[in-house]
Amino acid sequence: MNLTIPLPDEVERAYADLAGCADDWSRIDATARLILAIFDDFHRVLCEYPYRAMRAFEAIDPQASVRISKERLGLYSRYITQHGPRIRAAFPALVDNPSLWDHVDRLFCAMIIDRYEADTAFSFAHSIRRNICHELWRPVAYSFPPPSKHRALSMASVFRRLPVQGHIDGALVAAALRIPGFSVPFQDLRSDCERIVEQVNFLLDNDALDAALPVALDIVEAGFFRERMAFVVGRWVLSDSSLVPFVVALVNSERGIAVDAVLHRVADVHNLFSSTLANFHVTTQLYYQTCVFLFSLMPRRPLGHHYSTIGYNHVGKVAILNEVIEQLRQSGQKFQRSPGHAGTVALGFTFESCSYHLKVIRDRPTTSYKWGEFPGVPAVLDKYRVVHEINRAGSMLDNVLYYNLRLERDMFDPALLEDICREAGGSVNVDGESVFIRSLIAQLKIVPLPVYLETADESEIRSVITSLGNCIRNNAATNIFNKDLDSRNYGVGRYGRVFLFDYDAVERLTDVKIRTNLDREPGEEDIPDWFFEGGIVFLPEEIEYGLQLKNELARRTFHKVNADLMTVAYWRQIQERLMRDEVPELQMYPESCKLRAPEAAVR
Repeated sequence: MNLTIPLPDEVERAYADLAGCADDWSRIDATARLILAIFDDFHRVLCEYPYRAMRAFEAIDPQASVRISKERLGLYSRYITQHGPRIRAAFPALVDNPSLWDHVDRLFCAMIIDRYEADTAFSFAHSIRRNICHELWRPVAYSFPPPSKHRALSMASVFRRLPVQGHIDGALVAAALRIPGFSVPFQDLRSDCERIVEQVNFLLDNDALDAALPVALDIVEAGFFRERMAFVVGRWVLSDSSLVPFVVALVNSERGIAVDAVLHRVADVHNLFSSTLANFHVTTQLYYQTCVFLFSLMPRRPLGHHYSTIGYNHVGKVAILNEVIEQLRQSGQKFQRSPGHAGTVALGFTFESCSYHLKVIRDRPTTSYKWGEFPGVPAVLDKYRVVHEINRAGSMLDNVLYYNLRLERDMFDPALLEDICREAGGSVNVDGESVFIRSLIAQLKIVPLPVYLETADESEIRSVITSLGNCIRNNAATNIFNKDLDSRNYGVGRYGRVFLFDYDAVERLTDVKIRTNLDREPGEEDIPDWFFEGGIVFLPEEIEYGLQLKNELARRTFHKVNADLMTVAYWRQIQERLMRDEVPELQMYPESCKLRAPEAAVR
């Protein structure tokens, strides 16, 4: 991909203005204006992606959908990487004199303070600052000014409220499904709406005299797009002010748009909006209100991750850090080493009431490292970055990466801080009451699979081992292969789903050589040919051994429900599909959410 982004005339003029300055004070003013011009160009391009995704859905072009998602994820970094060095060359004193940056920062904040997207602009400017000073132990703030008046005064404008006039009918549902404003027709909107009404009435019906009844339907005034699909997102408002999710999944074909499913359970909506999947493209610029709306449907998901779910990852980074600091303050706790098995490459820490698990990469892996020569911290971080920038197929935790971060020393347990400085001294430095961290990884906290299995009952074991197999399959479908299939690299989420969370051993599946020893004669003692091959060699029949499952029922269940994963044929078939650039279809919600045929929609 070409990393150079064509620049509009406004940006080139701003660079020319900076080059023509005769003193530092005029350069400070010109730099602030230049960064704003660059941001405006970035923000314009960013806001085009949801509408491009909508057009790809309407054109039935899944390849374009994948390309759009990948481009959007890399857009922010491409702008920072392109402009950071150029600004540094135009104003080199910024590197050595932090006070100059402080002046630029104050001017820039004054320019953006009344903008809706002030937080995004602020994060953008500080990312450029981090890029320019990346070789220095110089932290840059992960915070932004208070929300603008414009944002505060428009809190209700992201959704449309449709009153329920006595009862839910097809006209109400049809009005909701038309809100995204598709340019292609529905196949049979009337029939779909009738079936939705039957399904919704069945779900919300309650014969009790004091039962809460639906009084309104709130619908986000936007379409939500991901891969092949579109979604209409809303909520039923009941008479007792409680809320019930209403998310409609849409598919498109040559015959037109059709309803595929209706989601109403919080767990199903939670999994659909998981940050383990590709970002949604949402055709609204009101990202703050959109996240507040999503939070009303999924209040157990931290607000910061809602930003990431709709593609505002850098705003999410700020929100996540603020959440962690606030949880520390309220709990009175300190960062401690993460429970469970200590990582070979990453050193993890958290605290009991924290929603997140944090990691720093060791300077050198522990003695249990088994992959030959350690490639170094930057190479490991790059693997985490790659996972962030792909469709994680609902089976890999997203990563939030922080660079040049400063935290208070009092946040850390002294023993943990001593361990971090000893094991990751290249990334961590303590100066007085501050801890400077070059690179920090944050992930949602989940329960490591071996820990979960220690207390799980038989039904939970069977369910979670089935989910483990699906996790491995989904990873393969997105060209991700975890060569360290140890079960300690997998964890269980809030609703029983298994996720891969450790990425120092991930590789592209298409780079892996699938081999086997099952074709050898009994008693054959010669060294197999694959032993002398370079690169990554994988023997599927060794998955069971590699997982190191200590629970006998878990081992038997894996062998029974995931037998295909232990065959060469399965893995080579996936490789062939990936090499043909086929876009895999991923199941984003249970079959039970599918819209029932008319004859099935009965009690």
